[in-house]
Amino acid sequence: MTRLADGVWGVVATPFSGSTLDVDEGSLVKLVSHYESIGVTGLTVLGVFGEAAQLSSTERRDVLEAVADTVDLPLVVGATALGTAPVIEEGLLAVEAVGSRIAGLMVQVNSPRPDVLAAHLRAVHEATGLPIVVQDYPAISGVSVSADVLAEVLADLPFVAAVKAEAPPTPPAIATLTARLDVPVFGGLGGIGLLDELAAGSAGAMTGFSYPEGLLACVRAFASGGYEAAREAFLPYLPLVNFEQQVRIALAVRKEALRRRGLIVESAARPPAAAFPASLSAQLDRHLAAVPALEGVS
Repeated sequence: MTRLADGVWGVVATPFSGSTLDVDEGSLVKLVSHYESIGVTGLTVLGVFGEAAQLSSTERRDVLEAVADTVDLPLVVGATALGTAPVIEEGLLAVEAVGSRIAGLMVQVNSPRPDVLAAHLRAVHEATGLPIVVQDYPAISGVSVSADVLAEVLADLPFVAAVKAEAPPTPPAIATLTARLDVPVFGGLGGIGLLDELAAGSAGAMTGFSYPEGLLACVRAFASGGYEAAREAFLPYLPLVNFEQQVRIALAVRKEALRRRGLIVESAARPPAAAFPASLSAQLDRHLAAVPALEGVS
């Protein structure tokens, strides 16, 4: 199986419109076109930030087809379920929709038991034929597993294409995983730990930060100049990274930031996600105003 390429994989938001919160394919096309224009390695579609759990199977197919028809980037497709049968269903739907465009199916850790987790990942791979990107995200899955146990399980699974490590503290977990596995390990969580994750050996970022230009600047600087260069490149973005990572409203803040950037038309998220607090509007403007002034983009 082919491992994922290092770099920045943009996690795509799903834009909605109107009182019925229909999928806004026009905004989706504009958003993924922007990702391609700035040079990301690939895209992650139907992830947690993409609100895949709130989409019908028809909507998931429509999103995948719209993205694949718009850009030539490789795609990681998220699976939302924890049970083996529904994950297989999600994977097969993705194969039907976009087939060879899929670089990996992102599957969440579903058990702390090594035998259960290994059997789950094997079954999904065998049924779909897809490389597997393993997502360790206990805040969403409710499943906690140590990095040592995860590394032990994945070392025997040659179809694993990458790991997305989102179990805080992520730097020591990434250090353990990269030392014991021959696949790339990516950080997430909005990029809030990116500098430390790169220093620990991560292959880059796979996350939904509203200014992926900042992630790219950091990862490229690390590759060419090491930690100090990456720190200097990322520092201007860190106030916004921190602002976006607020508990319970992170999705709402990021979508509103994308709207204010002009990349999507509306910032609504589907329930039960929280709405963007009006009291934070001026502060978001302050953060966004600083970044274009530094980068010369709008």
